Amino acid sequence: MPTMASPPASCLAQLLVLVICFAAAAADNEDSSLKNQTFREAPQFYNSPSCPAALRPSAAASCSPDALVHVAMTLDVVYLRGSMAAILSVLRHTACPQSVQFHFVASSAVDYLNATIASSFPYLSYRIYPFDGSRVAGFISTSIRAALDSPLNYARSYLDRLLPTDGDGCPRRVVYLDSDVILVDDILTLAATRLPETDTVLAAPEYCNANLTAYFTPSFWSNPVLSMTFSQGRHRQPCYFNTGVMVIDLDRWRAGDYTERIEEWMELQKRMRIYELGSLPPFLLVFAGRIAAVDHRWNQHGLGGDNYSGLCRELHPGPVSLLHWSGKGKPWARLDAGRPCPLDVLWAPYDLLQTPCAFEDS
Repeated sequence: MPTMASPPASCLAQLLVLVICFAAAAADNEDSSLKNQTFREAPQFYNSPSCPAALRPSAAASCSPDALVHVAMTLDVVYLRGSMAAILSVLRHTACPQSVQFHFVASSAVDYLNATIASSFPYLSYRIYPFDGSRVAGFISTSIRAALDSPLNYARSYLDRLLPTDGDGCPRRVVYLDSDVILVDDILTLAATRLPETDTVLAAPEYCNANLTAYFTPSFWSNPVLSMTFSQGRHRQPCYFNTGVMVIDLDRWRAGDYTERIEEWMELQKRMRIYELGSLPPFLLVFAGRIAAVDHRWNQHGLGGDNYSGLCRELHPGPVSLLHWSGKGKPWARLDAGRPCPLDVLWAPYDLLQTPCAFEDS
């Protein structure tokens, strides 16, 4: 069983209040543009005495080699509410919040996103990098869920080109996070993950009990050349991993031309359908069996259910450092609809959306 206990009665009572509040506000939210959402200012968190000097707050920060952690995330209006909660969780649970620098990637509404981040996190060191969706649109083939077909969903494959390549190599390493995660542990631990071999580019939790075969079509497995992909040049057994939480060495990524390798598989997918699930399968084809494994506690994924119905799920057995609502169901949407899952109560305290019932930090 997971070491994180089931929500106590007090949390369940809190959840009931949230359901009523979110449901009452949902009608107003449905009738208004997402750009009219108002987010409250997050509390400021300070470095502990053992941390280095704080980074200078800036909405147009240059990459700082003094940052202990560089976090990369995508931003868009639709998932902004999740992103705001994720940022807050990173800052709340690290010993050195003023030494974390954020690198955001956005393809639209950049001014609005920048103003919103600056208003809620005025003490943050960050920059938003524009992403031209047309650069990847030609590679995208339809998947099982429309949200997975957004060009921004593929931006994680282009971080080597989007983030700065200063002479000092900043940033050399980034922690990539999806917008639907909550950290309950110190991101410094995740960022310090060792990448042993010189050609190991990324680290992520692996799930070797998952059926890797299911992520690719019969056309892939029946092709004698393609079916050999996972048996050649791998350090060890290829296993499924989720791309919503990754530690990436950008220098090694660039040296290995990994963006081009991913694009080659996407081009093949356009000619013959070899997978169904958006941006994930190309990562598996390129990296499965070649990554550094991270403890499963750093990606308790699947809390959003599957890609069709988004039903409630329980935590995987074991300790928890990061909760991930991957799948169709998002906690904010289920709370607004008045149909939350039990674990959504763990997301709600990080919600910065300004509502009549918003939690205030003590």
